[in-house]
Amino acid sequence: MTTVTAAQRELATALADQAGAIVRRYFRKPLAIEQKADLSPVTQADREAEQAMRGMIESAFPDHGIFGEEFGRVRAESDFTWVLDPIDGTKSFIAGLPLFGILIALCFKGKPVLGIIDQPVSRERWVGIAGEATIFNGKAVHTRTGTGLAEATLYATSPDMFEGEAAAGFGRLRNAVKLTRYGADCYAYGLLACGFIDLVVESALKPYDFSALAPVVEGAGGSFTDWQGAPVSLASDGRVIAAGDARLGAAAQAVLAKR
Repeated sequence: MTTVTAAQRELATALADQAGAIVRRYFRKPLAIEQKADLSPVTQADREAEQAMRGMIESAFPDHGIFGEEFGRVRAESDFTWVLDPIDGTKSFIAGLPLFGILIALCFKGKPVLGIIDQPVSRERWVGIAGEATIFNGKAVHTRTGTGLAEATLYATSPDMFEGEAAAGFGRLRNAVKLTRYGADCYAYGLLACGFIDLVVESALKPYDFSALAPVVEGAGGSFTDWQGAPVSLASDGRVIAAGDARLGAAAQAVLAKR
């Protein structure tokens, strides 16, 4: 695992600051909403924030790759790739709900080594760097550990994200835990890092949806894997398990895999 440099850390923070300033200008304001080919919504706030971040990366690290939700991928062959989701939770954003976030990741050879979850309205920011403790608004945070499956609180953005065998597996997991709640998108992973919930299990995610989340959860003491128990990368299939500790993650994986 490579060491994240001071310059890369500084850029990641600057990206979050700049994108947050843009997104705040549009929040709870009249806004044109377009529909992308996959039927998901997009706004000028999404596009403007990503354009600003891409410009900053091009200026600071012109040899690094960039993979963003709105404008695709460049320099895929680079060892370093910045992965950007300017508004994770656009549906909440356009509804005026502050349960969305800006996601910024840096991957080295496909593996996330830095992640930021930034909620620009409440000014909450989680920063995870491989090998270091996750920092939330200046202080180290920790997951809730030692929770058994039967006592766990589980989150997912929506039950509609699960289809076929994934839906059956999530149904079994929902029946195995104490409480299941929906919504929050990336914000749920921040809550997990702070020890307020125990599990987030999702499906059909893209690399820009999950890359920033892994360093945040792992740096807080949690586990973050795909549904097979492997570490996530840019090549992962978009099914993830985030848990307060590795034992709970393995228990959830076993339920999801059962047939």
